[in-house]
Amino acid sequence: MFKYVMQFIVGILTFIISTFIAWYEGSAIIEKPFEWKHTTPFTNLFNTEITNGHDISPLDFFVYAAKFQPFFPTIMIVSVLYILSVTGFFLIKRKSKWGIGYWGIVGVILLIFSSSIFNSSTLGRSIFFSFSSISGFFFITVAVLLYKLHSTPKGELNS
Repeated sequence: MFKYVMQFIVGILTFIISTFIAWYEGSAIIEKPFEWKHTTPFTNLFNTEITNGHDISPLDFFVYAAKFQPFFPTIMIVSVLYILSVTGFFLIKRKSKWGIGYWGIVGVILLIFSSSIFNSSTLGRSIFFSFSSISGFFFITVAVLLYKLHSTPKGELNS
């Protein structure tokens, strides 16, 4: 149990640090009015008119960072996937059927996310599409393998 808690804490700390750095990098959108139309989906969602940089939603800072400086947003995604993986391994140890379903659901969610950013025109979006689709297939593959492993009778594994 201790090893799961420690890994969970490391994942959360990595996520928090990379979030603050990505937020800082994304705040550069305040000084670039030519990007406001294309890189502020959350501000547009809230029907806020942007008259100056301070009208931009802080969530749009992450969108800008992901599009143009994708390193720390990618670290954010990696740390979230790490936390989800540690949780999945913990569930498999405790309740294997729940763990199998968990891995499958996370895989499907990642594939849906990757399909929503399929038409990528920037390097950051291409990285996020590739990373989320590969991770989604990985999570689904783990779920299928675990299902086969747990549904096969014990005597059939050796033959």
